[in-house]
Amino acid sequence: MRIGIDVGGTHTDAVILDGDKIIAATKALTSADVVSGVSNALDEILSSGGVVPKAIKTVMIGTTQFTNAIVERRELSPMAAIRIALPSGQGMPPMIDWPADMVSAIGADVYELHGGYLYDGYPLAELRQDEVNALVKDLQKKGTKNIAIASAFAPMNAEPEITVAKAIRNAIPDARITLSHTFGRLGLMERENATIMNTTLLPFAEKVVDAFLDALKARGLNCPAYISQNDGTLMNSKFVRTFPALTFSSGPTNSLRGAYKLTGLEDAIVVDIGGTTSDVGVLQGGFPRESNVVVDVGGIRTNFRMPDILAIGLGGGSLVSEDGRTIGPKSVGHNLVKEGLVFGGDTLTTTDIIVAAGDAEIGDKSRTDHLSQATIKTAQQTMRTMLDRAIDMMKPGGRDLPVILVGGGSVLVTEALTAASQIHRPENAGVANAIGAAIAQVGGESERMLSYRDTSREDAIKMVTEEATQNAVSAGADRATVNAVDIEETAIPYMDEGATKVRVKVIGDLAL
Repeated sequence: MRIGIDVGGTHTDAVILDGDKIIAATKALTSADVVSGVSNALDEILSSGGVVPKAIKTVMIGTTQFTNAIVERRELSPMAAIRIALPSGQGMPPMIDWPADMVSAIGADVYELHGGYLYDGYPLAELRQDEVNALVKDLQKKGTKNIAIASAFAPMNAEPEITVAKAIRNAIPDARITLSHTFGRLGLMERENATIMNTTLLPFAEKVVDAFLDALKARGLNCPAYISQNDGTLMNSKFVRTFPALTFSSGPTNSLRGAYKLTGLEDAIVVDIGGTTSDVGVLQGGFPRESNVVVDVGGIRTNFRMPDILAIGLGGGSLVSEDGRTIGPKSVGHNLVKEGLVFGGDTLTTTDIIVAAGDAEIGDKSRTDHLSQATIKTAQQTMRTMLDRAIDMMKPGGRDLPVILVGGGSVLVTEALTAASQIHRPENAGVANAIGAAIAQVGGESERMLSYRDTSREDAIKMVTEEATQNAVSAGADRATVNAVDIEETAIPYMDEGATKVRVKVIGDLAL
């Protein structure tokens, strides 16, 4: 048996699975400190399921804590950002396009060194030992322990990053260092941004992982624990301490994977309606469709592998105008049980609308008796219109697909949606995100720019696949089960003939 937990902004969901069978499930409000909410969810499912802790073999957790830390500018640690790309990288220094409050929050010291490579493997400039020595001396003087290093075309040749990191570790053995080539894609500035964000989260990651593990141990759960990544796969606790930024957007990803598990539909549109937002994503082959554009996280451009998600301000706690024509984006969130009309509050929400319409039995319906039928019908139509537009925008190639409704707020949809060829509302849809976390496998990815003139296509793909496989094994996968699930080849125009960007994604089972 295994436990899946997903910590959202409004609810913390948890399930116990025995194979494909759901033994117990719970949906509780997320606590301010997050961990106590997780602890309460664990206590509830272990008790209601009648399961002894030693019967649980693995625990999988999805969390929004690291995303929220970036968005809210909290729990961020001072650090140093090192770019190895002079002289050509001097024109646009690190963090040049970052929001001012984010730059202030991390207080990063910026260093720029000569070095790096070009796409074809030729050196951009030689790494200068005097600059490296001066860098190390300054880091020691300032007591800097959190360090991000990004070099030009590091995914092609990581030697400059590795050399500088070695020099720093020799002088500062307890330094926390993120090297951009270990998890970023091609594109210096976006990869550098991701590296800096990851580094500023490292001390917080230690605290979060320790808190989760302590909560498990306190309940006799001494089994391995894993954290959800943003591509629908898992990483072990050691890996997440090193790469906390890979959890960004893991919540919507878990919901999509859970929707697939509950319906068996490999190609569909998933609408996850929570307390504050509705996240609309696309399943392709049972996994979330990834975004092919630069992804903005907290106002910062990154090139993470991220699910292609459209979020709209419609949830169970969304505020409704008096005439029903405007809904959201503001929401009472987890305060719905205090502020919603049916719970004794004085705020009109979408939950009040469906209760007033007789489509749900939640709270005290009599507290909505003063609402006019015109307001109720208009608000319901507004909700349908918002969802239809979002679904139409996400349709691959404009073709109709079945729509799977999940999340606690899926009760808001009471009639057909014109944008959906079919609507599926599976049992246990309210905890689909926790189910998605529980069934996740372990993945890895690698990306390189290669020349098919110098390396055969077969050997190039084999090399990149091996790198991706090694990344998956490092994250906790059983090498014997790892298979490539996506191979992307992109010819690079205006470069040497045969220049191709090769990206490989692999997935395997947990190594237990």
